[in-house]
Amino acid sequence: MKFLNKIIHELLAQNTDLSAFNIILPGKRPIVFIRQILEENNYSGFLPNFFTIEELINSIADKQVIQGIPLWLFSFDVYRSLNLIPRDNFSDFLKWFPTLQKDWDDILKFSDSDQAVLQYMFDEERIKEWAQNLGEDDDVPRKKFLNFWQNMNVFLPELKNRLQEKNWATSGMIHEAAKASISDFAKNTSEHFVFCGFNAFTPVEEKLVRSLLRWNKAQCFFQADRYYFNDERQEAGKFLRNHKTWKEFDDSRAFQWIEDDFNQPKKIKVYEVSGNVTQTKVLPEIFKEINNKTYSNTAVVLLDENLLPASLDVMHGVDNLNITMGFPLKNLSFSNAVKRLFYLQKQLEKNKTSYYYRDVFPILEELPKSAKDELIINDFKAKIEERNIVYISKKLLNELLGELSYFGLLQKAASTNAYLDILISFCHQVKWLEIDDIQYENVSHFENAFRIIKNQLTPYNIEIKMETLEILINQHINSESIDFQGEPLRGLQIMGLLETRLLNFENVILLSVNEGKLPLGNSQNTYIPFDIRRFFDLHTFLENDSIYAYHFYRLIQDAKNVHLLYNALSSGVNTGEKSRFITQIEMESSHEIEHLIIENSSEPIITKPIEISKTEIVRQKLQKWKEKVSASHLTSYLYNPIDFYLSKILNTSESDEIEEELSVKNYGNLVHYTLQEVYEVLKGKVLKESDLEKSVKAIDKYINIAIEKLKHQPEFYEKGMNYIHKAIAKKVIENVLNHDLDLVKQGNKLEIIDIERKFENVEFYLDGNDKISFLGFIDRIDKLNGTLRIIDYKTAKIKNLHVKIDEDNVEGYFHNSDRKQALQLCIYHYVIQHLPEFWGFPIETGIWSFAEAKKGMVPLVFDKGDIDDAMRSVKSLILEILNPDINFVETIKSY
Repeated sequence: MKFLNKIIHELLAQNTDLSAFNIILPGKRPIVFIRQILEENNYSGFLPNFFTIEELINSIADKQVIQGIPLWLFSFDVYRSLNLIPRDNFSDFLKWFPTLQKDWDDILKFSDSDQAVLQYMFDEERIKEWAQNLGEDDDVPRKKFLNFWQNMNVFLPELKNRLQEKNWATSGMIHEAAKASISDFAKNTSEHFVFCGFNAFTPVEEKLVRSLLRWNKAQCFFQADRYYFNDERQEAGKFLRNHKTWKEFDDSRAFQWIEDDFNQPKKIKVYEVSGNVTQTKVLPEIFKEINNKTYSNTAVVLLDENLLPASLDVMHGVDNLNITMGFPLKNLSFSNAVKRLFYLQKQLEKNKTSYYYRDVFPILEELPKSAKDELIINDFKAKIEERNIVYISKKLLNELLGELSYFGLLQKAASTNAYLDILISFCHQVKWLEIDDIQYENVSHFENAFRIIKNQLTPYNIEIKMETLEILINQHINSESIDFQGEPLRGLQIMGLLETRLLNFENVILLSVNEGKLPLGNSQNTYIPFDIRRFFDLHTFLENDSIYAYHFYRLIQDAKNVHLLYNALSSGVNTGEKSRFITQIEMESSHEIEHLIIENSSEPIITKPIEISKTEIVRQKLQKWKEKVSASHLTSYLYNPIDFYLSKILNTSESDEIEEELSVKNYGNLVHYTLQEVYEVLKGKVLKESDLEKSVKAIDKYINIAIEKLKHQPEFYEKGMNYIHKAIAKKVIENVLNHDLDLVKQGNKLEIIDIERKFENVEFYLDGNDKISFLGFIDRIDKLNGTLRIIDYKTAKIKNLHVKIDEDNVEGYFHNSDRKQALQLCIYHYVIQHLPEFWGFPIETGIWSFAEAKKGMVPLVFDKGDIDDAMRSVKSLILEILNPDINFVETIKSY
């Protein structure tokens, strides 16, 4: 800490009792390092007083600061009392006032008269309209802007008066109030002030410093470097060059200090990284280059606060960390849940009858919960997923979640005030649960925010909508962060750029050194145009760029090893452009810079297929499986042996997911179940034309029964793609019935024998006495002109129903997943042959595809071989599954 050491030694040389000094700093962070330096120098006297310059100006102004929500509410109360047109409600007021207030503070801090600027803005708009016919329409954008500044010339002076009556002040008003008192303060104070490490001053701060210097009651220590101070083009030295021209600095009072540190030898590395979070993955490699493994002289500076969690993840090997930047509250899970709660409330205002499941599920997942709540939520999700309920009725929600401890949060709020009470109560309950420290802090911040808003709203008769309350919460939370506690004097420092003021480190690592992050560029949120800001000496983005440039160069001027990482990927607002400060160093400095390109390689990982050996336990499970073998088991094995292992050996099943659009599987089930209901009525009958015509007319009734079987709500099929799927299903069922009707009309004798015929314990011998038992369901068995037809319904198209088996291919014929339809039909054929009730009938097996329903049943045809040959191939497949020497190996599908 070279600069701080220099200051302390200079002050000790002037006075061995440092309590005679008031040290004024840009921030409080360096105080702990100053104390350490005093300890190292064995200082035993009283400590000096430490202030920030804001604290000093506040004490001179002697006003009570008002900001944030209290200021907004008070300002709105003043605004509505003036009856200005348009009469914005509180929600509309919040859309423009926070930005205007920042502009107003800038005007008060930097201009001689805020009323002059406001009048200028109004006159400027009037001049733009000179000699133009605006018409009577108040919605013309330019006329609205003119009216806006006309209103502000009334509103802001009145707001200032009302605030002054209560001795309240915004930060701009405090500067204005202090301005008049500075001369007297400088003349009368008996204190001595030491200003350390400042760069840019507001006019009031400059007046304070210069007044104290004139009365010999202050001294200034600047941290400047010849590299950017002497070069007029260097924006980093812009303000310091101006300060050096003050008449207070003369032969008797030197401008201290201008060093020559930047040009000292340095190792500078620039890393072009593909991806934002990928930058943090480079940190462990950089740490390897640092010899001091306590990292006590190393700082990681995050220019993007969102990288903090990812950075902490890769620093698990660092023993001592000190995080001096706050973590944004808005990025934590509880914050997301609160946002979703407000979104849900807004949706309930629009739709008073039901809840959209996607609005409810994330809230239940993200809010902290007790063990009892966990059980209720799991049961609720299981039932909603099982029944595929996309829109949940209030009655059903009450039935399933009524016992939830925070059920009140999910109900439509009686009022915003009542909802705040529920939120406060909920936050209080949550803190008694077993939650981690960060979540506890998160919840506590929210509880505090809710209480502040409730207390601040009480004195005002302001109607608050849920949307407005959400804006208030978001505005408050966006400015809040969770502070970390650490040991600032040991270990690695993780900080934002502003926290580095006055501090120096040997090793500096900056992440996100991108244009738009460093400097911020032209991203100012303001209503005052650039040229007017320049005219009235208000800060523009150019001044802000100079401030950031100074922080950047000052940080690296004393460093020996500098690592600058930037995200080279363009995505969203990120252009993938490195900061111009990097380019400046490359072009203008004498340092050699090493460039590294870090690729975020997304090459496919070469993985081996999963392979499961048939251990003793697996073989025992396979012996059990032999008692109940279905055709679908064999087709599952053909498709992927690992799927067969997971579902048939381990008995795992896929979890239910809510379908907003009917899946192929459930579309097939809808047609299947409907046909089952239709033909169940006709079972055991020789079909007549009248039977089938009656069935065609009753299709809608049968579809509704099938929907009940699927446990779907009828509303699920009322609109969108699901309405179309239902209409297509109805057409498919009509085609099936009309095909049968045509057969009957042509004089064929068609009899429905059975529907969803279950079979089990049909034995099939493998080798010697070793056997398996087939089990399953046949979708439809009918008799057409004396021939028994075994029909399987399929959603897919028909494939490979011509069987060609000979001695050369018999063993492996059905070891091909393309022949699974034929495999299934061969097993059904074998089963029917072995059921005594069907002996003696000629048998035909086939597929009836819903994709080509008009074709009717397409039969299995043996071009070569017969059913006995086919069953030899089936036996070969079953023996492979049972073979202990053949592992289950995953089938990798090539796409």
